[in-house]
Amino acid sequence: MSVVSKYDRISAIYDLLELPVEVFLYGGWREEALSKLKGRVLEVGVGTGRNLKYYPSGALVTGIDNSEGMLEKAREKVKGMQNRGMKNVTLFLMDAEHMEFPDNTFDYVVITFVLCSIPDPVKALKEMRRVLKPSGELVALEHMRSKNSFIARIEDLINPIMFFFIGDDMTRNTVENIKKAGFTITEEKNLAFKDVFKKIRAKP
Repeated sequence: MSVVSKYDRISAIYDLLELPVEVFLYGGWREEALSKLKGRVLEVGVGTGRNLKYYPSGALVTGIDNSEGMLEKAREKVKGMQNRGMKNVTLFLMDAEHMEFPDNTFDYVVITFVLCSIPDPVKALKEMRRVLKPSGELVALEHMRSKNSFIARIEDLINPIMFFFIGDDMTRNTVENIKKAGFTITEEKNLAFKDVFKKIRAKP
């Protein structure tokens, strides 16, 4: 079963599955990372739209995902926000490895817990770099393989289970992948479980 099919299958209950970590960890990280962004923002892997409420009202947000099931949930959130007079958000069904935007389009590209499930993360990151303006910035919240040997062994044990259910590879070296795609990292902040969860900012 493809990664897209896995996300389509669990889209109806995805927010419920992630509720505990959303309340205790992710929500605060999202707000801190996204609440001051402005201009044209591209969110790659928008999923069910968990980030949308954290963007400032003046930002022009474009979200893409390759799962129609996840996008349907995001559309419901956008409709609710628009009914309250909030947010300028446009959503597209699109593959992160083959984006249909011109070069130098966006002021920011945002990814949150996405690179673990993209088949070729470096290829997708090169696309993100392409669509960023030269003055733009990549903002990422990601989980990755720890440099701590004990934690890395635990990740190795859990990884086959996560990959089977949602196509999530927990053992990727995401910082190095961002560098391989041509970005210059300007901030690398450990968030939780030593260096498993990180906030990363990078320039194209």
